[in-house]
Amino acid sequence: MDKNCIFCKIASKEISKEFLYESDLVMAFHDINPEAPVHILILPKVHISNINEVQDMGIFGDLFTAAKEIAEKEGVSEKGYRVVINTGKDGGQLVDHLHIHLIGGKKLGSKVSG
Repeated sequence: MDKNCIFCKIASKEISKEFLYESDLVMAFHDINPEAPVHILILPKVHISNINEVQDMGIFGDLFTAAKEIAEKEGVSEKGYRVVINTGKDGGQLVDHLHIHLIGGKKLGSKVSG
């Protein structure tokens, strides 16, 4: 855990947040600045800064399993949704903790965002 990371504080329950999904390794909650009716952040509970810092590629299986289950629960799996991982400042990453944006619930344009 990184004591200065907001997502680590959420994972350790230091900051209260309602989880839409939680397993031993992954958690998910609503984005505070949603870009669509469904905009959920899915992240590992352990601190990993970004894709470049991943040591165990198995975490991607856990994250994408959560994304699939959440998309089904949120009712966007049939019509479609977007999954985005931003890496680094130039890649648009605002919080230095690996996370997936699951975005859906409306027709999305071809421009990639998140």
